[in-house]
Amino acid sequence: MKTLLEVRGLTSHYGRVQALHGIDLEVREGELVALVGANGAGKTTLLRSLSGVQPASGGSLHFDGQPIAAAAPAARVRLGICQVPEGRQVFGPMTVEDNLRLGAFVRKDPAAIRDDLARMYALFPILREFRLRPAGSLSGGQQQMLALARALMGRPRLLLLDEPSMGLAPLIVMEIFEIVRRLREEGSTVLLVEQNALAALAIADRGYVIETGRITLAGDGRQLLDDPAVRSAYLGMTA
Repeated sequence: MKTLLEVRGLTSHYGRVQALHGIDLEVREGELVALVGANGAGKTTLLRSLSGVQPASGGSLHFDGQPIAAAAPAARVRLGICQVPEGRQVFGPMTVEDNLRLGAFVRKDPAAIRDDLARMYALFPILREFRLRPAGSLSGGQQQMLALARALMGRPRLLLLDEPSMGLAPLIVMEIFEIVRRLREEGSTVLLVEQNALAALAIADRGYVIETGRITLAGDGRQLLDDPAVRSAYLGMTA
């Protein structure tokens, strides 16, 4: 498969504090790649560096063969990199439908935007039902669906999905991961960041483990699920 995202030696700092230490990672077209690790390991910092919200201080980023380390966040969205942020971050006073339309703000194809809006309502029926409600009135799970649908409205070539299970009830988590799995089966390319290693690696083609800003393990999803170090550290299993 064609390599869509290539990260080599990526570093990032918050002031004098180095958060990422020479990250090497790649995502191929059509893959679902999971990045798992504990709180504070650098998962969100890495995604923010890929979307351009957090500056990289060193290393290289290539998307579809094009260097993007100096590209602004909006330029990366135009290239097809769309992020679902940690904590959902919907625009609370705005309606559900206006939130969805904002996801397509860089697009210039009104008819296709209307088609994609209908597709989002088919994929997430609850959003159709609540489309005229303020987004802030939705439950946490409904807001996560809205944040995911908003990113999909940008027609991403690469979907960056940050901690979609955070703070949600188990049944909602199962529903969210089923939607992510379905997107992967439809050919979407996804980089999924998750503390829930079991759920993430179970649906991933490949995975990476990050600890204190460094990639410590890499392999296919099943291989990492069976790795004793991963099972002990992230799955609470010793065998």
